[in-house]
Amino acid sequence: MRNDPRPLRRGAASRRRCAYARTAILAGMIACALSARAAEIVLDFSDVPVGQTPPGFRSTVAGKGLPGDWRVVLDDAPSAFAPLSSNAPVPAKRHVLAQLSQDPTDERFPILIYENETFGDFTLTTRFKLVGGKVEQMAGVAFRIQDENNFYVVRASGLGKTFRFYKVVNGVRGEPIGPEMEIPAGVWHELAIECKGNQIRCRLNGKEVIPPITDLSFTSGKVGFWTKSDSVSYFADTRISYVPREPPAQVMVREVLAKYTRLRGLRIYAPTGAPPELRIVASARESELGQPGGRAEHDVVERGTIYYQKTKNSVVVVMPLRDRNGDPVAAVWIEMESFPGQTQQSALARAQPILRQLQARVKDAADLIR
Repeated sequence: MRNDPRPLRRGAASRRRCAYARTAILAGMIACALSARAAEIVLDFSDVPVGQTPPGFRSTVAGKGLPGDWRVVLDDAPSAFAPLSSNAPVPAKRHVLAQLSQDPTDERFPILIYENETFGDFTLTTRFKLVGGKVEQMAGVAFRIQDENNFYVVRASGLGKTFRFYKVVNGVRGEPIGPEMEIPAGVWHELAIECKGNQIRCRLNGKEVIPPITDLSFTSGKVGFWTKSDSVSYFADTRISYVPREPPAQVMVREVLAKYTRLRGLRIYAPTGAPPELRIVASARESELGQPGGRAEHDVVERGTIYYQKTKNSVVVVMPLRDRNGDPVAAVWIEMESFPGQTQQSALARAQPILRQLQARVKDAADLIR
């Protein structure tokens, strides 16, 4: 079989121009999210040039004012990670992440969001140092981030002498939970967050100074580094252990295969990454995940084209999966057994129930991964 089936018909290209832009929300999906095993992400910024923002992050702001100025700087920060060997050199200074903007706007909360994964259950540890700020000296981690108006945060305040947890829902900050305590500036502190289902635990320097919290507002989301107003804060040695979440697209594929047992193959292609590239985000064969789309799949997403190809023993149909507005957000690749007298029209008729089952679960591009 050729890699790309023949086009059956083409839609109006002028109505499909923004297919990739609409599906950019899929950015950050990674292959390990399809594994049932535990995974770990380590962020030490050692490979990021000084003065640059680390890749894979998005700078934004909650509340008022402008986003922060997040850059990698050099600092005297002993590593929390064990060296690879006893002969490894100890660097005089290390690369750490810094928020450098000193905009004193009140209710300004710069956040640098890690975009490459969405976390459900996880344990995060990081170190932070309060470096400067006349109005505030704060550092923390926002987690289970839905957007700039909905997330949890745990933060330390040097000037306010507090260690607090609170949640933000629809832009409204809830009551803070946590003690008053000394948090010296100019030294490194360790912050740890553990989320399991609706249970949240927060530790500072190894001590659980905030009682365990039970909350059902957010069950998963992004994580990000957080500061307030003119706080200059450093972060280093971040480690996230988590249970990878199975994307809804893969769940959909599994359900379709259970119902249509004679299918030979089923894939969903969608734009992922930044800039977005068309790749397999769900498949009957998990070894195919992450593989790039071909010309047929690109045409399906960009133009709404339908493709058909017949071989001796099978037929392949590639059809657009559309959002609530009728715009293509993904391509569905369906391989079925062929039979004597198989026609293009009958192949499309056989594929339609499969597409409808998938379509019923998709209102927008995000429904494929969240």
